[in-house]
Amino acid sequence: MSHVGTTLRRLRLESGVSLRDLARRLGVSSAYLSRVEHGLDAAPTPERLEAIASELGLPASLLLEVGHRVSPFVERYLEHEPQAAPLFLEIAARGLGAEELAEVQRYVARRFPKRAALEDGAGAHRLSPLLDTERVVLALHCDALEDAYQIASARLAALPRMPDASVLAEAFRAREEEVGAGVGAGVGVLCAAVAGAQPRAALVLLAPPLATDAPDAEPLSVLVLLVAPTRSRETLLRVAHVARLAARGMASALRDVAHPDEARQRVATLELVA
Repeated sequence: MSHVGTTLRRLRLESGVSLRDLARRLGVSSAYLSRVEHGLDAAPTPERLEAIASELGLPASLLLEVGHRVSPFVERYLEHEPQAAPLFLEIAARGLGAEELAEVQRYVARRFPKRAALEDGAGAHRLSPLLDTERVVLALHCDALEDAYQIASARLAALPRMPDASVLAEAFRAREEEVGAGVGAGVGVLCAAVAGAQPRAALVLLAPPLATDAPDAEPLSVLVLLVAPTRSRETLLRVAHVARLAARGMASALRDVAHPDEARQRVATLELVA
């Protein structure tokens, strides 16, 4: 099953929109949308992904990336500048990975200023600035997600102006019951909204992965724990950004890392690829 439906379902739940209500807004049947969310139908078209993003208050580019769809923005550019297509083919032929693509992006950003604004939302919601090595847990063996977020809560509670670990763990548990953890492709994310808390994150790598009931049936190997003072659009955007990283191969990129700082650097590299 595709993880795209898993992501769409999680973001819909995170935004508090019911399946029936979203289907009505999109002008589609609840049965169709349910089949998409459970990976039984193909990923929606770019136009429909843009409409879903609009209804959920998300940047369209984010859902297009998660759905592995080409943005109409890119299509229009290729129509106007067809000589760009061979460059894309050269990149594909060389099999450039995240680090090489980040290097190309840094050169392009340095050499050529942007001529058009692209609604993206990634820069302000990056995960790596919220992490440090003390809040990265490697190769955790556990029987349930609760073990993972209890350990992460203890790490987060050690920070200044953070609630007790028990308060954080309970907030994570409640959120897991409400919306689940998975965003697909082996990645999960939970956000604890606790008054007075500073925005911070913990990263837990599970070994072996945990089986989940996510529609894509992919075992969970990466869990991101986010803390915020309130549940808001910022929370939704951060969860959506983690979904973007999942689509970029976050689970594979973090497999077999040997040091917490290495894990953080790999996350930062994934985030550099716009």
